[in-house]
Amino acid sequence: MRWLPAAPYHSSVLVNSALSGADTAVLAADLTKTYVGGIEAVRGIDLQVRKGEVFGFLGPNGAGKTTAVRMLTTLLPITSGVAEVAGHDVSRDPGAVRTAIGVALQEAGLDPLQTGREVLELQCGLFGVSNPKKRAEALLETVGLTEAGDRRTKTYSGGMKRRLDLATALAHQPEVLFLDEPTTGLDPASRAQIWSEVRRINAEGATVFLTTQYLEEADQLCDRLAIIDHGMIISEGTPEELKSALGDDVVTVGLVAEDIERAAAAFVGDPNFSHVSVAETGLSLSVGNGAGAVARVVRALDSAGVDPQSITVSRPTLDDVFLQATGRRLEGSDRAAGTAGDQPPDGGGEGSESGSTAGGAE
Repeated sequence: MRWLPAAPYHSSVLVNSALSGADTAVLAADLTKTYVGGIEAVRGIDLQVRKGEVFGFLGPNGAGKTTAVRMLTTLLPITSGVAEVAGHDVSRDPGAVRTAIGVALQEAGLDPLQTGREVLELQCGLFGVSNPKKRAEALLETVGLTEAGDRRTKTYSGGMKRRLDLATALAHQPEVLFLDEPTTGLDPASRAQIWSEVRRINAEGATVFLTTQYLEEADQLCDRLAIIDHGMIISEGTPEELKSALGDDVVTVGLVAEDIERAAAAFVGDPNFSHVSVAETGLSLSVGNGAGAVARVVRALDSAGVDPQSITVSRPTLDDVFLQATGRRLEGSDRAAGTAGDQPPDGGGEGSESGSTAGGAE
């Protein structure tokens, strides 16, 4: 049975307030993107990002994260709705938006024959930065690439390329920094370096808007986040607010596929469990005292003739939040969700970008 997406989440702040504010860095109301053929990549989202915060879009591949960011950064036309970035209307004044933002997309679009220093000097020149050489040197130091600055970028590791791409997005000291999947494909050490840079950049005053499919990344970096699926925002808040909303402990039961439906039926109507979620790998049961409920879970499964593969108890995670809202887990769900029917034609959808840009200097 195909899980139907949740009803769209509407931020009461956006619905009930005017489309501007001194403390607002990014604002969108009923933002929609529809491709040829009627494919809806983004389906009427509302969001408000405050100045100085790290705001995250959390969701699987194909959810609409990248499409939304490309609209907010003027790289894709908006089908309907309105958006403002750094106080400028995205559709009416795209040039002003590009001047105010930095953008690093999923893949670093670096010239392999240029050195890191040359890439940054060129980017600074394109933005009219005074003394591009001095600024490039400062940026190399900022992202820890001073020693590699005179090497051609084709010799850089994946993590080094990602840090250099981040530096290009910072060339003109943007008000708002957009990072699309900044650590996808990186090893843990490189990922930790990027996290450190994002925190430092934010501490210096920049608003950061990032997309991610990594739970830990969203939990570690984001002041607030929105969970997006099937082009709609289904939940929004701080990581702690979203997890606390579930309240109870989570008992996760690992099962073989043919036992899942029978096992779920064993808990339907049981007042001891506040919520029962079905996933591809088993069940998640919300209960006040997880440790104390294990014996009850085992008895119920035994009565149903089900032999569990595993039973674990934990506090709610962002993955549990996503599961309750959508009926599937976030981690590893991209294989299930990323069917051809979920993608717009001609590579215009989620995860399709092959280059990067810092603001409008592309």
